[in-house]
Formats: sequence, structure tokens, C-alpha cells
Amino acid sequence: MYNPTVARLTYRALLGRRRALILFLLPAMLLVISAAIRVLNGADDQAASDVLGGFALATMVPLIGVIAGTGAIGPEIDDGSIVYLLSKPVKRPTIIFTKLIVAIAVTMAFSAVPTLIAGFILNGNGQQVAVAYTVAALVASITYSALFLLLGTVSRHAVVIGLVYALVWETLFGSLIAGARTLSVQQWALALAEKVTGDGLVTSDVGLTTAVVLLVAVTVTATWFAGQKLRRLTLAGEE
Repeated sequence: MYNPTVARLTYRALLGRRRALILFLLPAMLLVISAAIRVLNGADDQAASDVLGGFALATMVPLIGVIAGTGAIGPEIDDGSIVYLLSKPVKRPTIIFTKLIVAIAVTMAFSAVPTLIAGFILNGNGQQVAVAYTVAALVASITYSALFLLLGTVSRHAVVIGLVYALVWETLFGSLIAGARTLSVQQWALALAEKVTGDGLVTSDVGLTTAVVLLVAVTVTATWFAGQKLRRLTLAGEE
């Protein structure tokens, strides 16, 4: 199911000069903010939770997911170069699965790793905050990658739609409006973070079992639909 050649081409596309600059920008901002707060306030568990929850998980992870997920396939479909890949003897589900793995790897590397480092900077992993939010970032990376990969296969405006989802739904509605929280990947991931800390410092509006089921269901469903969409593409790049 995994094709090294497809993976190599996808990594090259995602980590090109312009896209890599954007990918590095958000983690750098998180680390700078974390260092400044540590210098000004010292080690503070609540401040660490606020930064990692409010910026890392609510903003950085979905935005990086948009870049990696849509960038793994969207540009190839938009410019028609996907036809060269489809003309090769590679099964289309294999293409989708490989691109998903690459998108997940990139999202995790640029979101979960900086989240862990930032957590240790902020409070030295007091109350397991750094580990908790890293776990949340890891699982969220998987689901975001699948969702935005699907979006890249179905819309030429995937980046714009993805940014609206990440900035409006996840960051604004998913954080402030109670009813929207149960339909938020952020809240599902927070349920796992809450389990890790176990002391009320991190909370989610979604139960752990429900969160796990939804994370798995959405990831699998989005990947399946992306595969079906790619199956219907002709060598002319059209359905």
C-alpha cells in the first residue's frame, strides 16, 4: 500500500522552499512565545496549558494540517500533473495512502515535536502538560491530514476552505461555542490530553471513548472518500 517513489515526490513537493518556510514559521512562533512567557512568568502550569491549547493545538496544528494535507495532492490535481502519476502502474488507493502517510509525517514533525519542546520550555512538563498536548497534537495530525487530503481531492479551493475551517471553526467556534465543540477535531484530541493529565488542567467537552471513535471514523472515512475520488479521475484529470 505504500509506494516509496510517490512518497519521495510528495515530500519534495511539500518541503519545497516556499512551503517549508510557512511550515517552519508557526513552530518558530510557538517556541518564541513559550520562551518569552517562561522568562516573564517563570514555570506556570496554567500558562503552559493556555499556550499549548490556545495556540499550538487550536491554531498551529490545524493550519499545518491544511498545508500538508492539501499540499500532498491538491496542486497536482489543479495543474493537471496528477495524470502522469495516474498513468503509472500504481494503484490509486496506494497513491492516496502514501500521500496520507507523508502528510501525517509532515504534520506531526512540524506540530507535535514543537509542541513537546514548547511544553518543556514553559513548565518542564509539570503536570504532564507537555506530554498531554503532544499526544493531542499527534492524534489530531492524523485526522486533520486525512480531512485536508480529502479536501484537496474534491476542491480547487482546498487551501481557502481549509483555512476557513481551521481559523473559524476550530479556533473560534470550536473554542467558544459549546454546540460546535463536539464536532471539533481539537476537542476530540483534547479528550486524550485530559486523560494524560487527569487533574482538570486540560478539559474536553467530549468523552474519551466518543473522541477515539470519532477520530478513527473520520480518518478512515475521509481516506476512503479521497480514494474513491481519485479512482474516478480519468487520465485527462477530469471525472
